[in-house]
Amino acid sequence: MEGLIRSSANYVPLSPISFLKRSALVYRDRTSVVYGDVRYTWKDTLERCTKLASALAQLGISRGDVVAALAPNIPAMYELHFGVPMVGAVLCTLNTRHDSAMVSVLLRHSEAKIIFVDYQFLHIAQGAIDILSKTRTKLPLLILIPESDQSSSNISNTISTSKNLEYESLLLTGRLDFEVRWPNDECDPISLNYTSGTTSSPKGVIYSHRGAYLNSLAVALFNEMSSMPVYLWCVPMFHCNGWCLTWAVAAQGGTNVCQRNVTARGIFENISQHKVTHLGGAPTVLNMIINAAASERRTLPGKVAVMTGAAPPPPHVLFKMEELGFIVTHSYGLTETYGPATVCTWKPEWNSLPRDTQAKLKARQGVHHLGLEEIDIKDPVTMKSVPPDAKTMGEVMFRGNIVMNGYLKNLKATQDAFNGGWFRSGDLGVKHSDGYIELKDRSKDIIISGGENISTIEVEAALSSHPAVLEAAVVGRPDDHWGETPCAFVKLKNGSNTSAEEIIKFCRDRLPHYMAPQTVVFEDDLPKTSTGKTQKFVLREKAKAMGSLPKKSISRL
Repeated sequence: MEGLIRSSANYVPLSPISFLKRSALVYRDRTSVVYGDVRYTWKDTLERCTKLASALAQLGISRGDVVAALAPNIPAMYELHFGVPMVGAVLCTLNTRHDSAMVSVLLRHSEAKIIFVDYQFLHIAQGAIDILSKTRTKLPLLILIPESDQSSSNISNTISTSKNLEYESLLLTGRLDFEVRWPNDECDPISLNYTSGTTSSPKGVIYSHRGAYLNSLAVALFNEMSSMPVYLWCVPMFHCNGWCLTWAVAAQGGTNVCQRNVTARGIFENISQHKVTHLGGAPTVLNMIINAAASERRTLPGKVAVMTGAAPPPPHVLFKMEELGFIVTHSYGLTETYGPATVCTWKPEWNSLPRDTQAKLKARQGVHHLGLEEIDIKDPVTMKSVPPDAKTMGEVMFRGNIVMNGYLKNLKATQDAFNGGWFRSGDLGVKHSDGYIELKDRSKDIIISGGENISTIEVEAALSSHPAVLEAAVVGRPDDHWGETPCAFVKLKNGSNTSAEEIIKFCRDRLPHYMAPQTVVFEDDLPKTSTGKTQKFVLREKAKAMGSLPKKSISRL
């Protein structure tokens, strides 16, 4: 239409940096970050992030440079989520469970110019730099983050470091009049997140300012975060930038309750002390909460909203969480979708259904949230939508503004992932008549036994309902007759005892017999990523090493 114009008056590139600027104005003197005895206001946080950006600029960090971080959920890690983008750089948060070899690979791939390292992981980072020093790679500058919680033993005092390579000293070199480098284009990169490692080859996923902005608002909306929420950090900030809640909490002027380690006692104590209103966590965290000892529990000061994701939570876990006073919202997504991309939006008419049915409904992955354009279950070959019959399986696919820009230095992988105009997740699911989707498995995890598709998620849900079972994971084991059959790796609750035969019978009473495990292996711990996903590639190797089951295996009739 005639008369249209775009100018700075009516167009500004979207960026979550704006959330911090606004909260420092609106919620200036309200608490932004709590960590032990350390407290900051939103005014403090803006000033600290501005000084951080200024100090990085003085170290020569330019637009598009990568700045890495290896740290748990501490104030410095939160500040890096704003300070690094404010200098125009790209934040690359690394998994704290990685060893020196993997960290060296990711530093080399990302070409990070600086790495901020928490004292607890200094030996990992130094090991990585030692490895890099034997190559032609330019070494990143290491900046140490000492313990800032003065109530804890200050282990960092024992670490000698030059003054300009220590976090707080670095901030002192920054200037408050630093001019923030806003993105020239809202699709400019804001962060680089490496996939969590359920496979053995992590890929670098590039997030944009625009996607981070939109997903942060969507996450705040579907978690019903009103102004000034109190958010307890259980999700690692290094994982999908804390499911974008690093920025979402700032958008609402909330309080970030930081904790170095996640324990049941710590969760209950923080909720009680700080009157926590929201938290997030994988089903592993939910499991930790419902299995907390009586001595670790505290009465909740009010209802606590919990967002869960990373893996479908077993229905009985959801049921027990709500008994304790937690309101659970189930979300689903991948690193490539900035974390949460769907929400199992609750319908009032479901309130009259039996509790077990409600729990099963809540375990569905649901529908796309407001930040995503569309989610569908499609045949990966024809790209046609599967019928909404809750039976026909297809691949979960996404389309919209919270899908990644692409994989760093891997154009082919990006093109393959976007083939057909949708992002192909590699997850398998079905669509119900109301349009809600339900995951059945990762495409690489589905067990095909005698021509039948077996969803490991369904078998794991049955196993998890056994009174003695704390955690369970199912993979395929080679079978001479059926091709492969379910093999269950089980961790029992403390003090519990049962047999493989009893567990198999328990499952056969609740599942079609062909879906029941034919092998049960008891483990002290299941191998996991830091976000609570079981590393099934490790378990598949274990099952493969057991060899094939002979033809005389248990009847499936």
